[in-house]
Amino acid sequence: MRIAIGADHAGFALKEDIKKALAEIGLPAEDFGTGSSDSVDYPDFAERVARGVAAGQFDRGILICGTGIGMAMAANKIPGIRAATVTDTDMARLSREHNDANILAIGARILDRKKALEIVRIFLETPFAGDRHQRRIDKITNLEKR
Repeated sequence: MRIAIGADHAGFALKEDIKKALAEIGLPAEDFGTGSSDSVDYPDFAERVARGVAAGQFDRGILICGTGIGMAMAANKIPGIRAATVTDTDMARLSREHNDANILAIGARILDRKKALEIVRIFLETPFAGDRHQRRIDKITNLEKR
């Protein structure tokens, strides 16, 4: 699985923790920044990750900011992206099973490290259920084309 990851200054430290945890299980992520806790604008990093996922260069993306909300809002402007702001493990699982989310957006100010890592694991391991959910994903895709 090819993973793209990005964060703003609020999510920098958690991004580094997630990258380390992923590398330890043999899933290195390509880092699209930021490279420090110096203030930056989250849409820049959301766009980089989202464009890579939308182009098929990556199977999934992970975005981290203070809440995950801004990153998801920015990423979802890119056609083909279904970014989900997730705060618990049920949301992580359902965002994949029902919504085929291709980008996980989490908040470093909302989640502790342990919970964030568990959410990432579930998001990456959970397959899309397809079936009736595919019809709904197709409708989302059609909305982008209008």
